Amino acid sequence: MKKDIILAGVGGQGILSIASVIGVAAVNLGLHLKQAEVHGMSQRGGDVQSHLRLSDKEIASDLIPYGKADMIISVEPMEVLRYLPMISPEGWIITSIKPFINISNYPPLEKIMSEIEAFENHVALDADKIAKESGSLRAANDIDYGNFEEAIKFVFGSKGDDIVNINLKAMKAGRDFAETHSHAKLK
Repeated sequence: MKKDIILAGVGGQGILSIASVIGVAAVNLGLHLKQAEVHGMSQRGGDVQSHLRLSDKEIASDLIPYGKADMIISVEPMEVLRYLPMISPEGWIITSIKPFINISNYPPLEKIMSEIEAFENHVALDADKIAKESGSLRAANDIDYGNFEEAIKFVFGSKGDDIVNINLKAMKAGRDFAETHSHAKLK
């Protein structure tokens, strides 16, 4: 088993927290993990990315080669476009539809979504709405689902039960949405 995942967003959207949850869940399963992240401009609303490479075998590099990513998970739709050259033809794009408009020449959302929707394997959801309904906008962000639950408890446990439960509820709401609204069959 090998999965290469690119996480993308803008500073403050929780990319590093999402990477931590996925990484903890993978390590708890005994998988090998390599991670690389770029977040130098994140304090100014700049792009943030994380490469996560998970495998049951040793991993040589922490960077995902062009055209080899199994998944792009983006909490901001325009950020998907940065990484389209990275996705494999069979890969999946999962993105929030709510833009984080931090530049004056932000492209029209319809144009961005048109490019995303042209990719067969995609799920586009209103993560902000789902998170708000789960109790917190901050929670908008092929491993057994139970492992993700345990990882969330580990990563956010020091912040208290309320924060853990909000994140668990948001993850479940996002999963439920993806299962009922995917444009191709989830595996």
